[in-house]
Amino acid sequence: MNKSELIEQVADRADLKRSEAEAAVNALTDVVKETLQRGGDVALTGFGKFSVAERGARQGVNPQTGERIQIAASKAPKFSAGADFKKALKG
Repeated sequence: MNKSELIEQVADRADLKRSEAEAAVNALTDVVKETLQRGGDVALTGFGKFSVAERGARQGVNPQTGERIQIAASKAPKFSAGADFKKALKG
């Protein structure tokens, strides 16, 4: 499912106009991004939790030259599925 299909599904299930559903989906993604940028977490009970994972600096190897390189520390988005979500996928 892509974003357009998600918007269509939200519009149908929530009995909204497509433009209203698009605004709601965009608002949700914006809020999640902004919260994670500030270092916070977004927890949706029964669905899951969005958080930021810290990756430390480390040594790497360039596969073409075999040269050792330093890989800088970084942050990455992380999603942990909630218990209800996991149950729904099991069957």
